[in-house]
Amino acid sequence: MSRPTGGSVNDIARFLSSGGGPGSPTSSSSVFSAASQADWAAKRLVWVPSEKHGFESASIREERGDEVDVVLTDCQVKVTLSREEVQRMNPPRFSKVEDMADLTCLNEASVLHNLRERYYSGLIYTYSGLFCVVVNPYKNLPIYTESIVEMYRGKKRHEMPPHIYAISEAAYRSMLQDREDQSILCTGESGAGKTENTKKVIQYLAHVASSHKSGSLGRNKEAGELERQLLQANPILEAFGNAKTVKNDNSSRFGKFIRINFDVAGYIVGANIETYLLEKSRAIRQAKDERTFHIFYQLLCGATEETRADLLLGNADQYRFLTGGSIPVPGQSDSENFTQTMDSMAIMGFTAEESLSMLKVISAVLQFGNISFTKEKNHDQASMPDNTAAQKLCHLLGINVLEFTRAILTPRIKVGREYVQKAQTKEQADFAIEALAKATYERLFRWLVHRINRALDRRQRQGASFIGILDIAGFEIFQLNSFEQLCINYTNEKLQQLFNHTMFILEQEEYQREGIDWNFIDFGLDLQPCIDLIERPTHPPGVLALLDEECWFPRATDRTFVEKLSAEQGNHPKFFKSKQPRGEADFSIIHYAGKVDYKANDWLVKNMDPLNDNVASLLHQSSDHFVSELWKEVDRIVGLDQVSSGESSGPVAFGAAGLKTKKGMFRTVGQLYKESLTKLMATLRNTNPNFLRCIIPNHEKRAGKLAPHLVLDQLRCNGVLEGIRICRQGFPNRIPFQEFRQRYEILTPNAIPRTFMDGKQASELMISALELDHNLFRVGQSKVFFRAGVLAHLEEERDLKITDTIIRFQSAARGFLARKAFFKKQQQLSALRVMQRNCHAYLKLRNWQWWRLFTKVKPLLQVTRQDEEIQVREAELQKAKDKLTRLILKLFLDLKTRALEEEKNGLMEKLEEDEERAKEMSRQIQTLSQQVKQKSRRD
Repeated sequence: MSRPTGGSVNDIARFLSSGGGPGSPTSSSSVFSAASQADWAAKRLVWVPSEKHGFESASIREERGDEVDVVLTDCQVKVTLSREEVQRMNPPRFSKVEDMADLTCLNEASVLHNLRERYYSGLIYTYSGLFCVVVNPYKNLPIYTESIVEMYRGKKRHEMPPHIYAISEAAYRSMLQDREDQSILCTGESGAGKTENTKKVIQYLAHVASSHKSGSLGRNKEAGELERQLLQANPILEAFGNAKTVKNDNSSRFGKFIRINFDVAGYIVGANIETYLLEKSRAIRQAKDERTFHIFYQLLCGATEETRADLLLGNADQYRFLTGGSIPVPGQSDSENFTQTMDSMAIMGFTAEESLSMLKVISAVLQFGNISFTKEKNHDQASMPDNTAAQKLCHLLGINVLEFTRAILTPRIKVGREYVQKAQTKEQADFAIEALAKATYERLFRWLVHRINRALDRRQRQGASFIGILDIAGFEIFQLNSFEQLCINYTNEKLQQLFNHTMFILEQEEYQREGIDWNFIDFGLDLQPCIDLIERPTHPPGVLALLDEECWFPRATDRTFVEKLSAEQGNHPKFFKSKQPRGEADFSIIHYAGKVDYKANDWLVKNMDPLNDNVASLLHQSSDHFVSELWKEVDRIVGLDQVSSGESSGPVAFGAAGLKTKKGMFRTVGQLYKESLTKLMATLRNTNPNFLRCIIPNHEKRAGKLAPHLVLDQLRCNGVLEGIRICRQGFPNRIPFQEFRQRYEILTPNAIPRTFMDGKQASELMISALELDHNLFRVGQSKVFFRAGVLAHLEEERDLKITDTIIRFQSAARGFLARKAFFKKQQQLSALRVMQRNCHAYLKLRNWQWWRLFTKVKPLLQVTRQDEEIQVREAELQKAKDKLTRLILKLFLDLKTRALEEEKNGLMEKLEEDEERAKEMSRQIQTLSQQVKQKSRRD
């Protein structure tokens, strides 16, 4: 489903809504004749089982108890079936319905018929209640252009036909509106189109959430670069992590969780990619008609002659690790894809030195496979008669060829407290080389992901919310399956359990928690028994725990592991011990997608992931800085340090290797993967999940072909019908009281009194005013629950109300502006009329002699008038001056008078003081006179 080009917006819109694919093959369900319409009107048309079509149409002729006589529509053959085998047919108006939850008759036949009719019409996306189903078309469709992106931008789900863009838009709007992290989970079998739809999600979000059109100039440049890099990360990861398999030409051989961070305004501010379980064994070995990772073929086909010489490259058939040689992929050019990969790396900010160093490591991985060993005649010791490939390898990796050869053939191992050199057998040397090749490629891939994350991470602007997109390897069922398939299927089992838990368990638990009258429905889709069989640590231990346990025993083998597993889990309902002869499957597990046969060859080795730490240390000390950086964590490799004296067997001679957190504590591949998966599931549970169920229509990768039984099996195991059923029976839409009141009070403006009222009462009054049927809603303890479609209808009513309000406001504003503009125009018109009158009068008078005389005399009159005005002004000025003089004189006299008054007052005060003093002196004289007289008398 790669991105096509061409097609106008109108053409594509018609394609999306009515179908534009090729007509379907002739079948019983393709076209309804007039007779069929009449038959259905009498409720006589039904679906009956068909070996070829899954189900085919028939008309009821007679009903007898539990048996029904029907006549097949195509061949007019009469058949007698049990009543349980007959399924009702929907009215013709439901043909190609966009949401299968709208079907009046919900059954397997109707769902299959609807998907088939839409698929043959090029309508690959179909809603199934709360999630979406997509059927891989195996061809390009013109529905992923930028014009289509713009059509879905800002639209609600029910406003546009089903599309991955509608799912992306709904998640994006929900994140902005509810401030809740979102996840988009693309699930399905290998080859169902998960990776392609993941790319479309990223394409849509990068377009609608791009901020390069707003903000400052510096921010524009940074934002535009970020979105470009986000889009270019996929081609790089696909080149290094995808490969051609029997089921899929571009199969993801690793899982990835892409976290796109957004700021509060909804713009992308960064991204991060987490990867899971790279199938590194594909780098050294592939099944028939399959390829290793794309980058190997791209490099061999697209490198220039100069690059080929620098990297010591040969042809594809010269490398042992490319077991199938150069297998082409239909419709793909490895040379062109190599150019695209290198261009993407340049956009991502990879330097030329980094790109060349990565290609050197790719070439070195191929050279690992060309190193061959022989067994010496007299003993089992391995030797390397031709070291040409080793020399090329060491040249590319920057290490000494003699030290490398010694580390492979006679590595130093720890025996007791001492290190000794131990000669290796041919099998041990071959295993060491393959393990190093796998580890080298895995470390390169991890470095690549880290480098991409460094380019996408914008730490200076932390994201407020994120949307996570999960693209993980689909469920795989081969003839014989190994450890990698167990991990992949274990992951898909957990994801399906998340889907079941979210859709069926959590949904009904919330109904009960909110006090809604609801009878709990058990859909029988609990996958926990199978998950426990794989991951349970004890009582009894599961597959991974038993595998880890066996890795601790030096003499343990894959056979002892199978025997232990059969003894511990023999009675488990999901486990079957194989009764086939040796060489076939060792045991089987009943997964949700079916029974899977597993062959336990090399499971202990794959789980321990042992490495020759002699070579690892050598690579860490490489003269090539890039190689040394890849192997900088060499101290975390256990390698030979844990081998006991003489207790090694076969390729496990390198000991129980893995990652070590503490001394004596090992981390196996199974443990690490289980922990990373647990962390991923915790992240997903903290988001609002949006599910996209990808369906593979056929195993031949042919466009326009749909295998009904294959599709039915996927619909059954994915819980599609159950998801539709609970969506119809339950209340999938819910909204808290406060938000309901805040959002929809505009529809009931007079329903709630102005006084205080709690949220539940207010919501009940609003619902009463809306006159909703009681069957369409339930009021819980903190939320209002609605049937599917009710909230969408309220949103439409709200939009109409808001639109009407906005239109009235715009009308008033436009009226005000129009009146203001009209008044201005009136003033301009009046001025123009005055100017016109003056011009008209001037044109009449300009040739009149008296006017000419007037124009000549007028300046003289003007001078005379000016002289008179000057005289008047001078007289007025003189009067003003006289008045000013009088005012100044008056002011001076007033000041003089005020000064004299003050002086007079001062003298009067002084006079009064002197009079008082005189009176006082007079009294004193009288007193003295009296005293003198009295003294005279006494004398």
